[in-house]
Amino acid sequence: MKPRYPIYVISKGRWELRHTSKALEKRRIDYRIVIEPQEFPQYSAVIDPVKILTLPFSNLGQGSIPARNWVWEHSVSEGHARHWILDDNLLSFYYLTGNVKHYTTDGTTFRVIEDFADRWENCALTGMQYEMFAPRRQAMPPLYLNTRIYSCILIDNALPFRWRGRYNEDTDLSLRCLKAGYCTVLFNAFLCDKLGTMKVKGGNTEALYKLADGTDGRLLMARSLEEQHPDVTRVVWKWGRWQHEVDYTPFKANALRRRPGVAVPAGPADYGLVRRYKGAALPPPGKSGPPGKSV
Repeated sequence: MKPRYPIYVISKGRWELRHTSKALEKRRIDYRIVIEPQEFPQYSAVIDPVKILTLPFSNLGQGSIPARNWVWEHSVSEGHARHWILDDNLLSFYYLTGNVKHYTTDGTTFRVIEDFADRWENCALTGMQYEMFAPRRQAMPPLYLNTRIYSCILIDNALPFRWRGRYNEDTDLSLRCLKAGYCTVLFNAFLCDKLGTMKVKGGNTEALYKLADGTDGRLLMARSLEEQHPDVTRVVWKWGRWQHEVDYTPFKANALRRRPGVAVPAGPADYGLVRRYKGAALPPPGKSGPPGKSV
């Protein structure tokens, strides 16, 4: 099953890596990668040019924000009600059930999220939890309501917002939606495996995080969000580095409103998902269990 809404991958300086592109292509999921014009020769040498969208600007020094807003308007111009925007450092996608992370082989999990989001009038952002935040020995609900949505996001095109700032744009957009009374939905049942910030060359690593003058980019990130949302954010020292800490409890009362006329089928829907066993032909250990477990 394929996603209904367009998938955009924003990328810069990572034509050799192409983590997200490879993960989507392996699953036969349609997507378009959004790049700056000066890098078209490098990307078009390794990705079908049909899948490439070239931005009308380059090297603005504003991180990914201009590209994200360009993608939003591009999606609207094509008449879509929502669009996906993915970071370019996603390694894989999983379906979590029974405390086992099942490696997915198509786009069904994207489609399930889309169908869920379309049931509600005020579902602003939906997305997938990071695989690293779903430990196998910890019981987790299928989804969390009203929290931040990162890196793999389905966005309602009708929102009265756009991306802004230079840092923590995902968290900032999530908070603005929540403060306006919208809901966000973070799925634990569907996971994306993301490489850590500043661990991959290219992107915003050198431009925003590893600054030439020695400034701590992580501290700038944390402070910028605190300045945008001082009522719910504070800067803390955690895990050996500066972090922002957000209190999402003020938004617990935000409730999803069912869209009129939407009929939800009775009983569970499996979307045709099939569990296959492939013995030793598994993803790396720790993702879907030892050899012999399901893929």
